[in-house]
Amino acid sequence: MEKTSKPGRAPLFERFLNSIERAGNKLPDPVIIFMALCCIILLASWIAAMAGWSATHPTTGATIESVNLLNGDGLKRIVSEAVGNFATFPPLAMVLVAMLGIGVAEKSGWFETLMRATVERASGKIIVPVILFVAIIANAAGDAGPIVLPPLAAMVFIRLGYHPVAGLVAAYATCLGAFAANLLLGMTDVLAFAFTQPAAASVDPDVHLNVAMNYYFIAAATLILVAISYFVTMRITIPRMGSFTPEPGSDLDHDDSPITDRDRRAMRFANIAVILVVVVLLALTVPENGLLRNAETGSLTQDSPLMNGIIVVLAAFFFVPGLVYAISVGTVKNSTDLARMMIESMSAMAGFIVIVFFAAQMLAYFSWSNLGQIMAIKGAEALENQSGVALIIGIILLSMMLNLVIGSASAKWAILAPIFVPMLMFLGYHPAFTQMLYRIGDSVTNPITPMMPYMPLLLSFAQRYVKNMGIGTLIAALMPYSIAFFIAWTAMILLWFFMGWPLGPDGLISYDTP
Repeated sequence: MEKTSKPGRAPLFERFLNSIERAGNKLPDPVIIFMALCCIILLASWIAAMAGWSATHPTTGATIESVNLLNGDGLKRIVSEAVGNFATFPPLAMVLVAMLGIGVAEKSGWFETLMRATVERASGKIIVPVILFVAIIANAAGDAGPIVLPPLAAMVFIRLGYHPVAGLVAAYATCLGAFAANLLLGMTDVLAFAFTQPAAASVDPDVHLNVAMNYYFIAAATLILVAISYFVTMRITIPRMGSFTPEPGSDLDHDDSPITDRDRRAMRFANIAVILVVVVLLALTVPENGLLRNAETGSLTQDSPLMNGIIVVLAAFFFVPGLVYAISVGTVKNSTDLARMMIESMSAMAGFIVIVFFAAQMLAYFSWSNLGQIMAIKGAEALENQSGVALIIGIILLSMMLNLVIGSASAKWAILAPIFVPMLMFLGYHPAFTQMLYRIGDSVTNPITPMMPYMPLLLSFAQRYVKNMGIGTLIAALMPYSIAFFIAWTAMILLWFFMGWPLGPDGLISYDTP
């Protein structure tokens, strides 16, 4: 990877990112890093248990004690549940299933032809914002965004003449850093509300809350964060990444010759296949009794076959047109060719699978030790005597820091909601406002936390383009997004706070305790 450079001393922010990159790249291979983190957590569990570190759960009143994983019982659990930790690691199955469809779409040549045709007709100034907008909207589909979008963005960026890792980083950081933003209500809104409601009811059983109580704010944030992400991508990420030249003869060495009539015809057939897939999907979801709706409630978002099987749906969305294209151009003549295509797409996931084994163990150890829950409770207690702007920024910062060690948004809010929501209600703040503060902090550090299970996948994708890509380079590329999103999110919520604007339907800033 060649980076552009300017004569003279680099700007302060550039030197800051360079220092992060150098320090991070001095770390060993990611596999070794996750192995080391496993050992550190095990050692920390022993020290915490010996010190008697504990906390009182705000809802149940139960004492949460740190658990020593280096005793007999802990070692038995480590050995007996290692395979289960790996097998049940959520992103593993989702990534592999998604790659069955994406791999066929890519290996068939459909992606390549589609991207070339798109770039021929549209300006990069249009394509890049659209990718970033889709990255935010994709959060309504659950975990699909950070799995599917980064590799697609990388291919688009190559066609635009940019470094593909810049596309990976932009899509990943935008999807996760703007995690709470959206124009659509989705599972993130439902999950947050599920913990906010009972926490608020503990103070006022008659308080009126709803799932959409943050909607005005998150909808406005969607448009603002697209602009922020676009600025960071064009002004920081792309210039830092520099030019990209794939090795001659590799599958990344794209042919710049004109698109042939045969390829265009095959692309049209594949695009028609996409439309047919969408029609079938609409037929299964639009009717009130659609097969992909929740059979009891009719919901498309809450516990529906559509949301539960969204990865399979996306895999089919890519598989069908990819197969049609491959048959049209003759790259798939029989079942053997199709199987080979899928196997080749899976072979690129070998490095990711190895990393996931150790990442799964690390997250399991942290959960078993109770260290994350204790840290969350202790941190929340430290903010009890704050108020005003200091309290607002304090909750955001605490949520950001906790997100670096606890990846699950719902797990953190399950612990923090019973503390923050009642505390701020007594201080005169509405539960909708408290919930939004947490969601902002939980989003900001998503791109850079090693506890995010998609980080190993992103590194695997990046190393496809730059074999020696280090974790330091990746973190340094993601850091500007977290910083920019923190500034934008915080400025927005402070504006809402001072203006007294509602966050959504029945989502007020202030609250009068009965």
